[in-house]
Amino acid sequence: MDGRNYSVVSELVFLGLTNSWEVQLFLLVFSSVLYVASMAGNTLIVFSVTVDPHLHSPMYFLLANLSFLDLGACSTASPKMIYDLFRKHKVISFGGCIAQIFFIHVIGGVEMVLLIAMAFDRYVAICKPLHYLTIMSPRMCILFLTAAWALGIIHSLFQLAFIINLPFCGPNVLDSFYCDLPKLLRLACRDTYKLQFMVTINSGFICVGSFLILLISYIFILFTVWKHSSSGTSKALSTLSAHITVVFFFFGPTMFVYTWPNPNAQMDKFLALSDAVLTPFLNPVIYTLRNKEMKTAMKRVFKPLMIFRKIS
Repeated sequence: MDGRNYSVVSELVFLGLTNSWEVQLFLLVFSSVLYVASMAGNTLIVFSVTVDPHLHSPMYFLLANLSFLDLGACSTASPKMIYDLFRKHKVISFGGCIAQIFFIHVIGGVEMVLLIAMAFDRYVAICKPLHYLTIMSPRMCILFLTAAWALGIIHSLFQLAFIINLPFCGPNVLDSFYCDLPKLLRLACRDTYKLQFMVTINSGFICVGSFLILLISYIFILFTVWKHSSSGTSKALSTLSAHITVVFFFFGPTMFVYTWPNPNAQMDKFLALSDAVLTPFLNPVIYTLRNKEMKTAMKRVFKPLMIFRKIS
């Protein structure tokens, strides 16, 4: 190759999740229900935190931003996947594929930083309660959010830089239901082994590094609480359990996809499906069911609407 752009592929073909009509029908119903529930649940959290002044605190500010990200996460690949379950010929334009990769990595990068910010918020609230409002000031929250988006965008652009000059001149079939960089690199008309290795190292390092930071943070918080007050351990565990559950649901599939050397195709699809529709659905369920203040706030927000409906 002499460095010129030989790309002639205008669209990519997805093989989808399965060839079984019965399984496709089940996935259609399952994914559609979870998608609608995810959109409704996360929108409800964002709306409640925005409207209710009782939830105008750093913890709920970060939670609302996490729900906003989940709205983007379940909308990046899920609608296209659900639509393709109706179709025999599943295609996406090359530009659409690049856009999908970009948003997947932006949202993933932002969510990792945001989960670290939420862990820091819980550390300050539990270990330094008297200084909580001073440390977790509005300025600090905005700083966390700005850093999260900046790092997420930089990470995504860095990933896309790997494919700017790659030639795509023939193969256009992806054994998946969505676009991701490792799969797309295998379709290039030249040896991309080194690039695939660099992508895996980049995403894998960020993912595993973020997970370890969170794991160490939560262990440190629990150890600190246990050291100072054994009676407070159960309360701290109850407070942190929702955060820890969300962290494992988010990082589990992602780490497997980007760190497992030779992933099984079906397992890879299952984990990707979990990341696309299940995790965004579970996040609002976990946070609302485990949080009495959030449930009370939702009742306060929607009580006037229910009264107005009865009157009308």
